[in-house]
Amino acid sequence: MPEPDTPDLPEPLDVIAVGAHPDDVEIGCGGVVAKLVEQGYRVGIVDLTDGEPTPGSPGPEARLAEAAEAARCLGATHRETLDLPNRRLFDDFDARVALAKVLRRWRPRLVIGISDRTPLASPDHWQARQIVDAGVFYSRLTKWDEKFDGLPPHRIAAQLYYPLSFYSLEAPIDGNYFVVDISSTLEQKMASIRAYATQFPPEKQEIFAKVTAMAQRFGSAAGYQAGEVLSSPRAIGTTDLMGLVFDAGPRPT
Repeated sequence: MPEPDTPDLPEPLDVIAVGAHPDDVEIGCGGVVAKLVEQGYRVGIVDLTDGEPTPGSPGPEARLAEAAEAARCLGATHRETLDLPNRRLFDDFDARVALAKVLRRWRPRLVIGISDRTPLASPDHWQARQIVDAGVFYSRLTKWDEKFDGLPPHRIAAQLYYPLSFYSLEAPIDGNYFVVDISSTLEQKMASIRAYATQFPPEKQEIFAKVTAMAQRFGSAAGYQAGEVLSSPRAIGTTDLMGLVFDAGPRPT
């Protein structure tokens, strides 16, 4: 029998950052997204839900428009929202497959997702963590073509996590954490968060001072003006000890 046609695929993305809701990526790693774009990488954002219903928002159209503007602020190449339910997001088979289809279509080398539970905030965040872990695994599985609309398997080379908790003094649960310099992109990060006017009305303006203070604290710890923390499920290694220790970049030839 003839082989089924392979779907037409877009130009690959280098990185996909995943959130449970629009604004998760911006708050957790918006500076990193903008930094990667600044460095010439193609970065996409995937929201597992549209974040609706939510207090203060007139509806999904407004939230999606805010998300589009936030992506523009960060310079993201692509953004899409999956049809999974806000407030009822669970790590189940359908959610795993839905994300894996996106990863197979866009074929990123790196996926960045939420790192941990967020007590006193949305339980969707922890479900998103598990969906991303499973989606990355499902993306590479062979002999299961009928589950993924014929999209070819894609092996993702690396996975990282960003924290969303403002209240814990604990290190990320995955360990292996490090700081990324976002000194040049902090303002883009803040602009992307401000794009969510329905989520951060005047009575919630403290979010901006809080996010800025965290970025300055993380950055200062590593010798930068501003930084974001990421963690890795694998130990971080290097073949260039001096470049790592002194943040010198490539050595001159």
